[in-house]
Amino acid sequence: MAELSILIPSRCEMFLAKTIENILENIEADTEVIAVLDGQWGSPPIQDHPDVNIIYVPESIGQRAATNLACKLSKAKYVMKIDAHCSFDKGFDRKMITDMQDDWTMVPTMRNLWAFDWKCYKCGWKKYQGPTPICPNCGKDKAHRMHRKMMWTGKERPQSNSYCFDKEPHFQYFNDYCRRPEYQEALKTELTETMSLQGSCFMCTREKYWELNLCDESFGSWGNQGIEVAVKTWLSGGKVMVNHKTWYAHFFRVGGIGFPYPQSGREVQKTKDKVKDLFWNNKYDKAVHPLSWLVEKFWPVPGWTEEDLKNLNGKNTQSIT
Repeated sequence: MAELSILIPSRCEMFLAKTIENILENIEADTEVIAVLDGQWGSPPIQDHPDVNIIYVPESIGQRAATNLACKLSKAKYVMKIDAHCSFDKGFDRKMITDMQDDWTMVPTMRNLWAFDWKCYKCGWKKYQGPTPICPNCGKDKAHRMHRKMMWTGKERPQSNSYCFDKEPHFQYFNDYCRRPEYQEALKTELTETMSLQGSCFMCTREKYWELNLCDESFGSWGNQGIEVAVKTWLSGGKVMVNHKTWYAHFFRVGGIGFPYPQSGREVQKTKDKVKDLFWNNKYDKAVHPLSWLVEKFWPVPGWTEEDLKNLNGKNTQSIT
């Protein structure tokens, strides 16, 4: 039985096979991969491997539901949800397991993934990943000669270790927090707290995953997952930690590589409304703290004013009394 299951929800993901290959090259613990092909077979195909389990769903069920489906197959103590376009440090799984505590949600340092360069078949001209370019040497009529040259490198700069959210809520990088004395003191242990998460990777015990309902399908298929996971962890009495001893690299989508799930403005707003109703109004049934406690813990927080915090405290007081 595996100690860690890596859960990968995937739909129309061109880098899924490469992500799994990279995981297998770098794991050092008893780790398995459980990938869900949500409505479409992988292309390129995923190679058979004893530590890789594939679930094919003929009709798409959505990212959160696909992650839950993968977790249902797991019998490991720990689960790690990742996006289908990531690379990893050598021994990342062993390093994470070594430092893990049962009431924590943990994430490695996040790097940017240099997935590919564009290269001209005819003259060899190259350009960093982005929308399909036109070779300046061969001209527009030779644009079809461009192909992707795989690089698959986790860039050492920038690196991200602190995240937050504003009152809307919108995800934010929280670089200011990294300069605070409490963060610098914690950094000596290579384990630091973060208010929120980016969402492309997180690890917890399988028991906590289900207990806290970390992928609540009523939130919708996609969106605000980093906020959902982090806030549920913090408000239930746990901690959200960044492990600086290891890293993963995430590919941020560029022109020509869109999101695999529909992203209508209505659905995005519906997810945000659900987040605000559950946490801002203190309705999360596993909470031992109100949201104002979390905002105050990391205060000051970008995107929050004193008046916003006062209003939040008022809501929390009313809901508690």
